Amino acid sequence: MSDYRVEKDSLGEVMVPANALWGAQTQRAIDNFPVSGQPMPENFIKAMAQVKRAAAQANASLGLLDGQRRDAIAHACEKLILGEYADQFPIDRYQTGSGTSTNMNLNEVIASIAAKQGHDVHPNDHVNMSQSSNDVIPTAIHVSSLLAVKGHLMPALSHLQGVIYEREAEYSKQVKTGRTHLMDAMPVTLGQELRTWREQLAAVEKRLESVLGELAYLPQGGTAVGTGVNAASEFAKQFVKFLKMNTGFSFKSLEHKFVGISAVDAPLSLSAQLRGVAVVLTKIANDLRWMNSGPIHGLAEISLPALQPGSSIMPGKVNPVIPESVAMASAQVMGLDAAVAIAGQSGNFQLNVMLPLVAGNLLDMIKLMSGAAGILADKSIQGFTVNADHLSDGVSRNPVLVTALNPEIGYALASEIAKEAYSTGRPVIDVAEERSGLGRARLEELMDPLKLTRGGLA
Repeated sequence: MSDYRVEKDSLGEVMVPANALWGAQTQRAIDNFPVSGQPMPENFIKAMAQVKRAAAQANASLGLLDGQRRDAIAHACEKLILGEYADQFPIDRYQTGSGTSTNMNLNEVIASIAAKQGHDVHPNDHVNMSQSSNDVIPTAIHVSSLLAVKGHLMPALSHLQGVIYEREAEYSKQVKTGRTHLMDAMPVTLGQELRTWREQLAAVEKRLESVLGELAYLPQGGTAVGTGVNAASEFAKQFVKFLKMNTGFSFKSLEHKFVGISAVDAPLSLSAQLRGVAVVLTKIANDLRWMNSGPIHGLAEISLPALQPGSSIMPGKVNPVIPESVAMASAQVMGLDAAVAIAGQSGNFQLNVMLPLVAGNLLDMIKLMSGAAGILADKSIQGFTVNADHLSDGVSRNPVLVTALNPEIGYALASEIAKEAYSTGRPVIDVAEERSGLGRARLEELMDPLKLTRGGLA
């Protein structure tokens, strides 16, 4: 038995592996684009299957597709949504800019699955009915991104916030030296520091939620250029009805479908917010690395969990591997966002021609940030220990505490006291007692580190 079979398309004959479910157009794309070895993400293929299933249901509801073919297409799509036949979608993501190759890959594989069940289903005439790559791919970008954010990233960010909240409450009264410009500043509590991270995450999660509203509007039904030629006037309405029924999400039809085909503005907005997540996670990762630095000649404020040996040559060394991993994942997301921005400029007239790049990058970004948030919560923040005595000793010797005396003795004298404390290494409160004219009790009241974390005037 031959390892190949002959398939035909409008350009002629093509040799296709005998056991492959794809056809001629997919094989041409495989041969044409040996670029990166990276196929389209699995979640994008699943979203495409959701689109194809809803389209078949919509076409059948309008009397354009018979019930037998509708069910055959829907059954095949359900298998793809469950992750079956994942090896049948090998086309490189750096392919034709419209994503036509991937669209035809889906059409051909779905038709082949239906044929295995004895159904006569044509890739173009039936699976692709009322569609073109130009509205299917942008729609699948919206659907796949929304489902990934809601299903993976949002839960990961919520979990991270929950872990931070627990540690924040635990250390609400643990005073430490604040730092600006990496230099000693007025005291804060560790709880306040942790809450800052949590507030940042809550804000970026809220911004993500607002972008999901944009992604819910789909260009499906606009077909090739936005006019809707070859799709029934009610197709778009029926399509979103069935997609909502199948997924549980309230998708809507774009009124002016041209904008969802010629531009990728909603995906670009999502990309920007994913970059925002990366910035927040980088800030948290960097703070953790500084706080953990040492353990002898660094800040040594906390000790992160020891997860693996840190050096192949220096015995006993343990590194902050989780914050480092998170920082790298975040850097990658920032780079992917820049590529999406460039892709967003590529909407020449009626079609953006970097759609596969946008699709792949967005899902990669969501996956990276979901994973990074998860390990940051479970392998770093949840398990760090606090070197409480070291923190308390450092804050009590901090000459910057003299800032609290400004309203009583003025900036100039307070500055002299701070300089003397720095130069002599004496406790600042002792120097202040000698030079400020204030009694010890009043100085202790004014310079109480925990009280200073609450702000206001003494």
